[in-house]
Parts: sequence; structure tokens; C-alpha cells
Amino acid sequence: MIGIIDYGMGNLYSVSKALERMGVSYLISESPQELEQTTGLLLPGVGSFKDAMDRLNDSGLTSFIKSSVENGKPLLGICLGMQLLFEESVENGYSKGLGLLEGDVVRIPGITESGTSYKVPHMGWNELTLNNPSPLLQGIDGGYVYFVHSYYVRTVPEVVLASSQYDVLVPAVVGKNKVFGTQFHPEKSSEVGVSILKNFISIVEELA
Repeated sequence: MIGIIDYGMGNLYSVSKALERMGVSYLISESPQELEQTTGLLLPGVGSFKDAMDRLNDSGLTSFIKSSVENGKPLLGICLGMQLLFEESVENGYSKGLGLLEGDVVRIPGITESGTSYKVPHMGWNELTLNNPSPLLQGIDGGYVYFVHSYYVRTVPEVVLASSQYDVLVPAVVGKNKVFGTQFHPEKSSEVGVSILKNFISIVEELA
């Protein structure tokens, strides 16, 4: 069973509906005790990094997520949930993240080196470029996925499984060991997104 972590800032409906369409059992909970019974975790997120971390810290979910990862439970962060996997962010003031992956979160500049401005937030369909092999990307050869974000991750190359270009190079899929993240919304990204969710479920099932 997949545990969808509810900390009051996730797009729970679309994620849960995607799992339902795939025939995957899940529960939505803010309780570490309930989530402990699951075999894999999803961390959705919409909104501010700092607000999200405040809620995770206040609810005890931060320590639960970290201990779950230490014990080898697969975790997939989505959109803001992906950004929370990293060490720190400057969104709405400095805040520490979960620190499960190396890197920080900064605002998309909105201006090119030549001085031309471009739209922020980055919203719409962009093409994936595969950077590093991963079971999360099994059977996927690029394709287009749906983004909505104003901040992006700066991290080390080996963590970036796939990327997308929006003037800056945006890490679109990240991963290390059993910790994964997508900057885009896989549940809104047609066949490519569904394939990524299915691959994550396969990773979970292999370890169950």
C-alpha cells in the first residue's frame, strides 16, 4: 500500500485519482503511525517551501520521513514535494529542507544573460532529456510533461535523472538510492507521467 503524506499542502485529489486509475491501493494520512504501515510514500506539494517545512516539522512528519528513508522505504516527492527533499531553500526566506538529497532551491531568474525577460512561473508542457539511468525511468525515452513552478533545484549531476530547459537547466526527475522526485506533476503528464508512477510502484513492490 502507498502512503500519501497529508500535511495540508499537497494536491491529494489528483495524485490519489491517478493511483485509483492504476488499481493501486493507498491511504492518505497525516499520522506517522498509519503511514508506518505502508510500503512506499508519496510526498505531494503545492505552495511555499518554508510553509511546507514548518508543517512537516510541527506534525512530526519530518522525523518520520527521514527514519522511513533510512530504513529503505521508497519515497517519491512531487513538485514542491521534490524540492523538500533537498537541503535548503530561499523561498519566503531561508529554510532548511529534509536534507535527503544534496542541493538547494532558488527562484527561476526570469531574465536571460542577454537581459531578455521570460515568464515565471514556468507553467506548461516541456520536453524531458534523460541524464542518468534509473528504474524510475524504465521504458521512458524523453517525452513531454507538465510543470508549474517558480523555483528550481540546484544539485549535483549524479542526482539528476532527467532535466528540462527553461532558460536555466531544470532538474525534472531526481533520485538517489530509493529517494526520488519529479519537479513536474506526473499525475497530470499523460503517458509519461503514468509510466513514472507505475515504475515507482514497481520499485515499491520489489521491496515489499
